[in-house]
Amino acid sequence: MQFLAVILGIFGLEFGIKSHIEKTKTEGIEEKKCKGMLIIRKHHNKGAFLNAGWEKQKAVMVLSVLLTVLLTVFYIVTLGNGGKGLLKWGLTLLLGGAFSNTYDRMVRKYVVDYVSFNVPCKWLRRIIFNISDFCIMIGAMISAVGFCSGSTAD
Repeated sequence: MQFLAVILGIFGLEFGIKSHIEKTKTEGIEEKKCKGMLIIRKHHNKGAFLNAGWEKQKAVMVLSVLLTVLLTVFYIVTLGNGGKGLLKWGLTLLLGGAFSNTYDRMVRKYVVDYVSFNVPCKWLRRIIFNISDFCIMIGAMISAVGFCSGSTAD
């Protein structure tokens, strides 16, 4: 039950933040937060990571749905097994982010991204993320470690 609560929490948090960003921010206008370390700005990502595939939105959406469904099936099978705590937690984070971004692709036809890091490197500063992206990246790393290590801790 705790895994489902985290997935729903990620989805709900992102739904709220993305809705707020859509209502209150204008694309192209930046706002610095956290002592200037974070930049908040609205960006409509019509592709995948780094807007890759933006010219093939439908294909990106279909691939997103297929991968999310496959991941969900794998997750359900994994939940039924004892142990594998790292893998379960990694998949939980991964799915929370995947459900949110896939929902955006299906309903909005783009993913709402809104945060970047105010770093000296200009190309890195231009990359705009959302919380779901971080959940997907961290969840994928934890899942890989959990899968490869055969961790049995819950």
